[in-house]
Amino acid sequence: MPPKLGLYVHIPFCSVKCFYCDFASFAGRKDVAARYLSALKAEAAMLGPRRPETLYIGGGTPSELEAGDIERLFSTIREAYPESRFVETTFEANPESLSAEKLEVLKRWGVSRLSLGLQTTDAALLKSIGRRHSPEDFFSVFRLARETGNWALSVDLMYGLPGQTAASHRKSLEEVLALEPEHLSLYGLHVEDKTVFGRKGFETDEDAGREMYETSLELIDKAGLARYELSNFARPGFESLHNAIYWRDGEYIGLGCGAASHLDGVRSSNVPSLIAYCAKVEGGARPIAEQEQLSGKEKLGEKILLGLRLAEGIDLEGPARREFAREWSELEDMRLVERAGSRVRLSREGVFLANEVFCRFVAPFAESAR
Repeated sequence: MPPKLGLYVHIPFCSVKCFYCDFASFAGRKDVAARYLSALKAEAAMLGPRRPETLYIGGGTPSELEAGDIERLFSTIREAYPESRFVETTFEANPESLSAEKLEVLKRWGVSRLSLGLQTTDAALLKSIGRRHSPEDFFSVFRLARETGNWALSVDLMYGLPGQTAASHRKSLEEVLALEPEHLSLYGLHVEDKTVFGRKGFETDEDAGREMYETSLELIDKAGLARYELSNFARPGFESLHNAIYWRDGEYIGLGCGAASHLDGVRSSNVPSLIAYCAKVEGGARPIAEQEQLSGKEKLGEKILLGLRLAEGIDLEGPARREFAREWSELEDMRLVERAGSRVRLSREGVFLANEVFCRFVAPFAESAR
């Protein structure tokens, strides 16, 4: 049985704010770490007894925490969810802040997946996007992690970065694949208004990005990793169980500033401000910024959108077929989706134009042909 409830814990501390980052993350604020960890414990208590089956500690940069604070974080999680025996525990880290001491702590607490943020092996490009580490830092940490624990290693790469060439991206990908990671996340740059790139008016080159992605698919397939979601690739048996909960419209708890939850049919997101989050929780209030509960066609559309992110697609039976009859017909005519028995999935062209597909399932809807 796949996990039905996940737990995400957001750690917002970073050594530097990357120029593309739009997450709730803050550089130079580790002075607030102790207060923040206390707030996480208090927020968990507000949600009442639950039994999550997967744990994902993300950010920000969780490895920015000191080793003692990482110990405290895991102790807090165990106290908050004493009945949970996580089938998967993921911890995100950056090369500049992951040490042998911290790896030993993660090993003791049963971490099964390490997600390492690299983005590119081009040293000049790393500096130009605001990263603090060097390629050598990454390779050193990857080797150390491989020697330290029997966990799955995942690497994050990006394409479509300012000044990035197809040759540079190919070199980065080849160097990472040569390390034989169990998992790879490959993200195209998306420029948000409030980021450094957004304020500078940088615009992505969609043609160059597509060329990089197409090349990536070929190289990754040859390396033995299969695409199981739009941006995620894994060796058999190493797909992310926690992230699959999101894509299969499951339930999850989100603790921390900016974290999102989906519980009892209600989606909510916490306030993104570090200090405002702490203050709300310390005052005895849940730190919710927004929440909604979809129903009817809107809920069905959301479920379709999420499911189409998966390479396996969705079962096109019943309401999913009837309520969006026009949309499916148009998408098939455009060859953006393809059928395999009762299932439908993105075609190869649909993978490149996924947003064109997804927007069809978000309100307001066109009147479907009956």
